[in-house]
Amino acid sequence: MPHSTTEPIRLSTADFHARVHALRPRIAVFDCDGTLWSGDAGSAFMHWTIDTKLISPDQVAWINDRYAGYKRGTVSEYDICGEMVQLYSGLPVETLRRVAAEFFQNYIEPNIFPELAQLISELQRNGCDIWAVSSTNDWVIEEGVRRFNIPANRVLAARVELASGIITDRLIHVPTDEDKVEALRRVGITAPHAVFGNSIHDAAMLAIARSSTGTPGAFPVNPSTGLLERASAEAWPVYFPASVNV
Repeated sequence: MPHSTTEPIRLSTADFHARVHALRPRIAVFDCDGTLWSGDAGSAFMHWTIDTKLISPDQVAWINDRYAGYKRGTVSEYDICGEMVQLYSGLPVETLRRVAAEFFQNYIEPNIFPELAQLISELQRNGCDIWAVSSTNDWVIEEGVRRFNIPANRVLAARVELASGIITDRLIHVPTDEDKVEALRRVGITAPHAVFGNSIHDAAMLAIARSSTGTPGAFPVNPSTGLLERASAEAWPVYFPASVNV
């Protein structure tokens, strides 16, 4: 239950890193969009593949209508995140991996938060097992977290089944809200020692952080308004990287 309504502590970079390291985490979980880099790589990738005509006009019309519904609040976060992966049904997965690499390098990599890259590198040197959990498609996320030396087998992202190397519309999972917790549970993680996220859709995952020292293991990074309010209620300290510091 929430236990505070005061403004959350805003950590400096030095204090942020110190608090995380003080937990001596063996398992740390990171959201990606808005947490490891600024911006929403999922929607940006969708719009980029529309602009580059990777998908057909009929698919463009369908996803534009669905995305407009999402903006109006008539399509759920879960549904739109799943549909932005199902959109590529019928294409070879190798095509998506190739274009995801091009997209990430040109449009997202410059927005990586160096403070988070440094933290993850230090945690890895200390033997911490790092997981990335995202509602963006797995092709973009797996490509992106290679910059952090996070392997594909430590990525839980929006994913569909493949059939002989071809993308299908059969969803495997869409990690958002409580489904982020469920995705972690499926791989045996129920109480990670440190969790990092930027939006209200990460709140359920942040809430399961359990440090061995008794210090809170939840760290909202670059938090949205909704997550900032939740952080106030939960007394979670928050961190704003230098490029977005407010």
